[in-house]
Amino acid sequence: MKLAIIGQSAFGKAVLESFVDSGRHDVAGVFAAPDGNRGVEPLAESAKVLGIPTWQFSRMRDSDCIDTFNSLDVDVCVMAYVTDIVPLSIIESPRFGTIQYHPSLLPLHRGPSSINWAIINGDSESGLTVFWPDAGLDTGPILMQKSVEIGENDTVGSIYFERLFPMGVDALLESVDLIESGNAPCEQQDESIATYEGWCGDGDARVDWGRDVSDVHNLIRGCDPQPGAWGIWGDKKVSFFGSCIVSRDDSGVDAGTVTGVDDSGVSIAVSGGLVKVSRVRVDKGVKLSASEIGFSVGDCFR
Repeated sequence: MKLAIIGQSAFGKAVLESFVDSGRHDVAGVFAAPDGNRGVEPLAESAKVLGIPTWQFSRMRDSDCIDTFNSLDVDVCVMAYVTDIVPLSIIESPRFGTIQYHPSLLPLHRGPSSINWAIINGDSESGLTVFWPDAGLDTGPILMQKSVEIGENDTVGSIYFERLFPMGVDALLESVDLIESGNAPCEQQDESIATYEGWCGDGDARVDWGRDVSDVHNLIRGCDPQPGAWGIWGDKKVSFFGSCIVSRDDSGVDAGTVTGVDDSGVSIAVSGGLVKVSRVRVDKGVKLSASEIGFSVGDCFR
């Protein structure tokens, strides 16, 4: 199969390199995001090293991008971590269609922060979907899904990097093989159970210490590593990482109060229990062990 890949970052790079390493399909061109403040875009860098024609248009909707893509005359387009809007004139151009990776079990958690919201909402299961994109946002028919359990102390980082990232790379290769064989499913999403959430940002990550212990724990791990759930300590913003529940019994002290500090972290009272966080970031500093910061029993986060 003759492919085009649209994507970015480490995931897009891994998808490209897996297709090349497999030797089963021909990558005719790569459309990567522009280079950013952090340097060269990983997918673009890898494609250029591999000698694959590479473009970094600022917008996929630009006519030059559309014309360039269509000139490749590919069989399948693979969208591997795409945050730009890709027009139907590109999506519908490949001979056998376009497929896209999304890190949730669609139609649940459509949107750009699907893993964050699954954990924040207390879901016990997540997964990935490879689907056929259409004009909507994560609304196209489903080709393939794979599920994973969300453990009690899983974070966005552990779910994505340890499971959904490598599983997603394999799923895209498997999906293209199914398309080539003529056996790729195309099942409509059930709109009656669909959910959508926007970006999980700093405004969503403020900790309400008066919430139930499970809610606070889920928020912290659902914002770990980004954007980082946070509270205020004196006049400083403190972001929290590495949360676990250490008690489901009411501590009898005000919510947000530090009840213990040891080498494993700092324990904080919330409604109906205690959470412990192992690492923190103060203001815009680096992440440090919570025991290094100077928290004392009786300090209060707000």
